[in-house]
Amino acid sequence: MHGRSSRSFDRIADRYDDRRGGAERGVVLAADIEPWLSPGSVLEVGVGTGVVSVALRALGRTVFGVDLSGGMLRHARQRLGPSVAQADATALPFADASVDNAVFVTALHAIGDVYGAIEEAARVVRPGGRVVAVHGIPRRTPDDDDMNAAVAPLAPLRDDRPDTAPTLDAAAAAADLRPAGVAWVASTGFAESPNEFATTIEERQWSYLWNVDDATWRRVVLPAVERLRALPDPDRPRTYRLSPRLVAYQA
Repeated sequence: MHGRSSRSFDRIADRYDDRRGGAERGVVLAADIEPWLSPGSVLEVGVGTGVVSVALRALGRTVFGVDLSGGMLRHARQRLGPSVAQADATALPFADASVDNAVFVTALHAIGDVYGAIEEAARVVRPGGRVVAVHGIPRRTPDDDDMNAAVAPLAPLRDDRPDTAPTLDAAAAAADLRPAGVAWVASTGFAESPNEFATTIEERQWSYLWNVDDATWRRVVLPAVERLRALPDPDRPRTYRLSPRLVAYQA
């Protein structure tokens, strides 16, 4: 076991699309992921609410999805019907070499055993297929706005994640997957005020905050919330763009 336990998104399932761009962002992500796939079917591991898979289906792909969270799957089933199932990424309910592509879209940070997840994805993908991951901390532009500065001390909490580029490359090599390319994808605009951002932190809507202990919360997180709310015009939205990293591997 190379990692930690996986985290279920049940606690934010009903708010997830509101905070992450919803179906519109799913269309953007699917359009940028699709050229990196081999022809044929797609299994999305960590399908979430299904916004990416339903957009891939609209592009002509046969899609399947699994997720650990029953709450997220309720939304996915509304979009995808019976082609989704509840399962852990390290124990996929698929036979060896049974799909053409396995895709992780902003999911690996919540999967405790990245090595196990990549190995399992490699198992179910046919020879010549692809394992594709959209992962890591998205590139933010601009990165010097006042909100970003206010929450800079949260970086050690946010950056402590298992889905770094070196970890994925090492896991892929261990699973006999070959590098097939890297890109920054799905640049998406957001508008958020300091007060709105502060509320999302107070409600622990971001997974990196779920397990923060009380002492760290008081010492690190609450001062960041106070700095956000003290910014000039705290109800005025700040605009920014996020672009996650995509890496593709060949089976």
